[in-house]
Amino acid sequence: MKALISVDLEGISGIVHPTETNPDRYDYERGRALMTAEANAAIAGVFDAEPDAVVWVADAHGTFRNLLPEDLDRRAHLVRGKPRPLGMLAGLDEPTDAALFVGYHARAGAGPAVLAHTISDSILDVRVGGRSLGEIGLNAAMAGHLDVPVVLLSGDDSACAEFGELVPSAVTVAVKQSLGQAAAVALHPQEARERLRRAAADAITRRGSIPPLKIAGPLDVEVDLYGPYMVDLAVLVPGVTRVGGGRTVAFQAADFGDAYRLISLLVQLASIKPS
Repeated sequence: MKALISVDLEGISGIVHPTETNPDRYDYERGRALMTAEANAAIAGVFDAEPDAVVWVADAHGTFRNLLPEDLDRRAHLVRGKPRPLGMLAGLDEPTDAALFVGYHARAGAGPAVLAHTISDSILDVRVGGRSLGEIGLNAAMAGHLDVPVVLLSGDDSACAEFGELVPSAVTVAVKQSLGQAAAVALHPQEARERLRRAAADAITRRGSIPPLKIAGPLDVEVDLYGPYMVDLAVLVPGVTRVGGGRTVAFQAADFGDAYRLISLLVQLASIKPS
């Protein structure tokens, strides 16, 4: 049995502010240590349920170089660095039986929700078939496209609710209650880890009863971008058109895999600043 654990940072217990998630800020080292510890809790839970499991861990925040390799559970395989196939889900290109999302956050515009955003500050919204999806929905549907169920998500209560609407039978662990974009009531980190370990074991045990999230194609996709110059770059991609004013682009995709990859490309284009 192979499990992929995708680990973000904003949804880790105790994390509430960008200084804790940005490598250039003073509190980042504490944030990445907390992130590594929660990853280890999820890894331990998988092995509690399946002692012979193969566990891959995808560092899925920002640079994809946040987890401390020397402090990660030695039984796991760490995927770090970018660019790489499937981004936050790197590792799903090999047969995988279950995915777990640790430290995830709610989509842009959700609230109250700690550090809510969708992929980057350049993206205001992503709509697939008219439905707004953040990182939780996009990644869960990409996993589903590859027939992999996402069996667990941890984060704040808003992230858990967002995931619960998409995959009601999956396991969620709310490690903090959001009070706003940069405030929360958090569990003690050790308590969060203990709950996460138990939940990961439970989720792996029940993986056969948790279906993959399927969004069938063809798909109409719209992406709202922060700046008009980002739209100017996006429409250079064949098949991407400007719609609804100065900030929205649209395209059609044959299936969710194609949609996911093109959305990822648009995010990278949106990071280019005008010279």
